[in-house]
Amino acid sequence: MSDFFNKTIELFTTPQYIEAMLHGFLLTLQIAFFAIIIGLIIGTVVALVDTAKASKWMMLPKLICKIYTTIIRGTPMALQLFIMFFVIFAIKGFPQIIIAILAFGFNSGAYVAEVIRSGIQSVDPGQKEAGLALGLKNVTIFRKIIAPQAIKNIIPALGNEIITVIKETAIVGMVGLYDLNMAAKDIGSGQNMASYIVPMFVAALFYLAVVYLITFAIKRVEKRLRKSDLKAA
Repeated sequence: MSDFFNKTIELFTTPQYIEAMLHGFLLTLQIAFFAIIIGLIIGTVVALVDTAKASKWMMLPKLICKIYTTIIRGTPMALQLFIMFFVIFAIKGFPQIIIAILAFGFNSGAYVAEVIRSGIQSVDPGQKEAGLALGLKNVTIFRKIIAPQAIKNIIPALGNEIITVIKETAIVGMVGLYDLNMAAKDIGSGQNMASYIVPMFVAALFYLAVVYLITFAIKRVEKRLRKSDLKAA
């Protein structure tokens, strides 16, 4: 037990250990943040294409979106990361962090697309028909009737996807990036069990703190939306 205590004290009193953990944590947050932004953009576009009215002009975009979501959701994230690093962006000097952001962003986009699509389709079709009967345009109906309800429906699932992206970034060390997980491994490497477990435990606390904050924020948003629904009623 004294080994764990001593290693914990050493971890929090050694400047290079603290710097390594903070550097890794910052890299993890950078990759996750920008990947989530890219995922939301791609997912929204794909979902809108998927739910758009079928026509000859939409056949090719719908097919491309279908192939994209099928491939991304059907293959492991680690494999996609390797392909992005060693095949698609196998360019000397290309920033590794950008490759990682794109890899996680494209992966997240496929799942976000399904979340948004299901949210849009969960809205009663009768509401669109009612809007058309009132003479409203499709864009107006979507913006003022369908989208607000869809957003309320997808918030929990979207929050889960954000958390998933943050946790999945722990594999970037496989391609040489020095993230939080890699920093913990580096600090604990080549020493006894206590020396290895303590930095891993600290890294886990970092992840837990971020996940808790996101979960708290999502619940607050849901609570506000429920209050607004009650006021409207």
